[in-house]
Amino acid sequence: MTQDELKKLVAQAALDYIKPQIQPNAIIGVGTGSTANCFIDALATRKDDFKGAVASSDATAERLQQHGIEVFDMNDVESLAVYVDGADEANRKLELVKGGGGALTREKIVASISEKFICIADESKAVETLGGFPLPVEVIPMARSAVARQIVKLGGNPVYREGVVTDNGNVILDVHGLKITDAKKLEAALNNIVGVVTNGLFAHRPADVLLLGTAGGVKTLTVINTSAGAGEFY
Repeated sequence: MTQDELKKLVAQAALDYIKPQIQPNAIIGVGTGSTANCFIDALATRKDDFKGAVASSDATAERLQQHGIEVFDMNDVESLAVYVDGADEANRKLELVKGGGGALTREKIVASISEKFICIADESKAVETLGGFPLPVEVIPMARSAVARQIVKLGGNPVYREGVVTDNGNVILDVHGLKITDAKKLEAALNNIVGVVTNGLFAHRPADVLLLGTAGGVKTLTVINTSAGAGEFY
């Protein structure tokens, strides 16, 4: 199967997975990116069965509206039963690297108010150690160089994503050369740099479920936490 076919397969699996959450008064959180777009297209087939959606980017809001799905401002929504989004990388703890599409801050905000976060991805995104994909960091424009110098001290090689302005009016540094063995620690350290809005590590709020599209079908992966805080796929 091609990567596009795997994305469509896992998007349909996500729609089937969230069937219990598709209720007349439900508002569904929707992510950003090519896999999320496949989910939006699948979700549109059920658009008369739920109230609307919260979008993690302007591009997602536009695609939802094109399908006739009402988009709600998150300030008007107290919580979401479910949030569906893709990822650039996912490890065994369902910690993620996100932000390849530049929407990491809004994605992280939507995930924060969601009771369940469903990550959808093709099998190429599953890794043992995060960091193969450059880690996006959203930065206040005037702080770009200052933040980059601090990231170098943490062992990363920050590269300015030229020509990209986020929906929030900020810029992105893509951090290369990281082998992320403690995602929570690095997420906090990066967020503590003055001028950083947030970074693309979803470790403090990882996915609850990973639906992974493979040539043999869709695998459903979850994490059962142990007393030591570790986990395995089940």
